[in-house]
Amino acid sequence: MVQGYSGYANYTGGFDVARKIMKADGIRGFYRGFGLSAMTYAPSNLVWWATYGSSQNIIWKHLSSLLGRKSEREESVSSVWKLVFVQATGGVISGALASCVTTPLDTIKTRLQVMDIKQRQTTRQIMKNLIVEDGWKGLYRGLGPRFVSTSAWGTSLIVAYEYLSRDILLLSLNFFFLD
Repeated sequence: MVQGYSGYANYTGGFDVARKIMKADGIRGFYRGFGLSAMTYAPSNLVWWATYGSSQNIIWKHLSSLLGRKSEREESVSSVWKLVFVQATGGVISGALASCVTTPLDTIKTRLQVMDIKQRQTTRQIMKNLIVEDGWKGLYRGLGPRFVSTSAWGTSLIVAYEYLSRDILLLSLNFFFLD
């Protein structure tokens, strides 16, 4: 991830990475940053799901007022696409907020995971160095890619989940009640 940057080790491939980590840190080296990962992903998911639920309600209210009421026939044709639109938009909004909230932890975690054994620093030292190097915006390095990743992941997940859960529910109802 940081290969080629000054002060970071150079590797010739995945096995070389594993060998050097094992030699320098033992098995613990493979878990460097695990605590920060948990501290990043738990709040990220919490913010994502809370924002997704809230944003859907807001989007549905505004969408209804913008589109007005349609005839039942028009409504049924466009309702699937409207539903996907609302879910995808909610996924992007949720990804944006979750990535803004948790990027500082992710930046610190990434620094901790890629530092050489000779450069070993505490989480607090890493945070101070980022602030010294770039000010508070240093904590938000990688926000753009994290936003894209979180939004794409969330949107794909939620559209697939909502689609599959709707189909599974319909199949279950057909199985139990139409038999």
